[in-house]
Parts: sequence; C-alpha cells; structure tokens
Amino acid sequence: MNDWRIYRGVGQPHDGVRRLPEPPPWRDFTRAQDGAPAGSQDPSGARRLGVRRRRAENYAPRPAEVDAVNAALYLRRPLLVTGNPGTGKSTLAYAVAHELKLGRVLRWPIVSRTTLQDGLYRYDAIGRLQDVQLERARGAAGDGSGGSDRGDPGDADGGDRGDDAADRAPGIGAYIRLGPLGTALLPSELPRVLLIDELDKSDLDLPNDLLNVLEEGEFAIPELERVADRRPVVEVLSHDSGRVAVHGGRIACTNFPLIVLTSNGERDFPAPLLRRCVQLELEPPGEEQLTAMVEAHLGEEGVAAGQDLIGRFLDREPGEVMAADQLLNALFLTQHTPHAERLTRERIADLLMQRLDRSR
Repeated sequence: MNDWRIYRGVGQPHDGVRRLPEPPPWRDFTRAQDGAPAGSQDPSGARRLGVRRRRAENYAPRPAEVDAVNAALYLRRPLLVTGNPGTGKSTLAYAVAHELKLGRVLRWPIVSRTTLQDGLYRYDAIGRLQDVQLERARGAAGDGSGGSDRGDPGDADGGDRGDDAADRAPGIGAYIRLGPLGTALLPSELPRVLLIDELDKSDLDLPNDLLNVLEEGEFAIPELERVADRRPVVEVLSHDSGRVAVHGGRIACTNFPLIVLTSNGERDFPAPLLRRCVQLELEPPGEEQLTAMVEAHLGEEGVAAGQDLIGRFLDREPGEVMAADQLLNALFLTQHTPHAERLTRERIADLLMQRLDRSR
C-alpha cells in the first residue's frame, strides 16, 4: 500500500490498525529469541543486543571498555559507566552477560524515590497480618472460642504465644521478596550481572547508602534474624521469582556480582562511592559502532538503506547530544515508507532525530 499512515486524522473510524507491521526488534515484547521457549531467554537482553545478538557477537568494543570490564571482574568492584544518553551504557551489561554466559541481567532502575531497601528486599508485613487475622477468624468460627486472647497477630513469629492461626498461615518467607541487589548477592557458582540504571536520578542519600553493601557483599534481613533460633533456614522469593533459602537471616555473596552502575553525568557522586568503583566514560558511538548496531537490529539491508541517515547522525555539530536509538527509530520508520515522497521521509527523520540538548 502506497500510504504508510495508519492514523490519517480523518475523524472516521476504520480498521487501519490491523495492517500495523511488526514492531521494531528493540520494541518487540513477545518474541522468544532463536526459537527458544518463552521465558528461557532474557527478553531485555534480546531487545538490546539485536534479534540475532549480532551486536554482542560482531561488534568489538573499544579497548578502554574491555579493560574496564575486566578490571571490575578481577577486582570484584562495581563498574560506574558515564556518558550521554544512547551511548550504550546499559547495553554493556547485557553484552557482558551474553558473552560470559552469566544468565539473565538483574535490572534495578533508579528514580528519585528509590531507596536501598527497594534494591535489597521487601517485607509485606500488612499482607502477613491480614492472613493471620483471616486464619484466626476461621478458627474462631470453627470452635466458637472467639480467639480474642490467643496472641498478638503482629508477633514476628506467631508461634511463641500458642497462636495456631499464625501456624496455619503461610510462613514468614512467603511475605519476603528480594530485590535485584539482594538477588545479585545470593551465593552462586558464577557472578550475576546487576544493572543499576541511571544512578544519577536518585536522591542524595542513595549513593552513600550503597557503600556498605558494595564493600561487604552482604546484608541482613532483620525480620528473619529475629526468628533464626526457631527457623534457621527460611525460603523467600527472589527477584527472578524463584524460591531461595536464607540461612540465619543473612545473605552473603560467594561470588561478587558484576554491578554496572550507569549515569548520564547529571550529578557528581561522593568520593567514597567513586573509590569503590572502576570508572568508565563512554564516548558517543562512531561509524563502526553505529553500523554494527544497525546491522544487529535491522540487518545488512537496513545499513544499506540508511546510509544517508547514518551519515547525518555522524555529521551532527560537535557537542550536539543525540542518542543512537533515535537513529534506529528513524531508520526503521523511513524504511516503512518506501513509496512516500522524499520530503515525507526527511520530515520523519527530522521528527525523530531532534537533538536532546536543545532548549525547549
């Protein structure tokens, strides 16, 4: 069809959305990579690295990037990656996990309200209290005793006061879920890869709050420590949605994870955090990197059809900030307008490749 538009602005309902083509590979949330069963691959990694993982397999990163990753691996230190948006900071974590076969990347996106507790674990005390009260009500209905003096439903363990309702309710581990950082610190044969994305978006306290955990590689769960004499081993839910055993209410890593912290350079970090990290400044991608990225997502035909836009991206003014995914978006959409006028294609490129540092 010559008209590439789905929405036409005519005000009359129609079924044009049914001819919407497949999404860009980096925005496909349903595809199982390489024909593998759904859930067996890391979908975020698949979207970032390209449909055939070509970006990780064919693209040789700059020597400074390779050295920094290896330094972080050898020293068991976090890797702090700084650079403009779209330079591949987050993708680096997925590329390392793919090449070293370290499994699914644990991702912890940071916002202004994020706290250390969010990364370590969450305890649903209200949910546990409600379940204990529900079991107590059922018991009271069954024996007619009312259950008003059978113990405190908020008791940490519930068993010391003879509260049968607490014993009938799920154990405390059912109400504890580890966060991405807590899961990364679980004992494991190989290190996990943890992406702490956009740390510069956090409040002032989080970088300092991370110091002890990053230094010691362990943390305590007080709710489990309090019952450790009666329940020395408790199963909790991990960030991967699996059940894992916690011994004595503490989690301590056996292999320190590869922790990649990313920053867009919007703020400075305290010296104590910087000294605990291997630091890497990512430069904007050059022609080789851009070509590899486009080929990974759109194939060789995407590179051939998009040479003009790749050149336009590379020829931008010095200091002008533009993300590589803007180029990908422009290439994908202009390739779906093969019959549109040249002016229309240029207008689409102008719309999608606007500089990020321009005044609003």
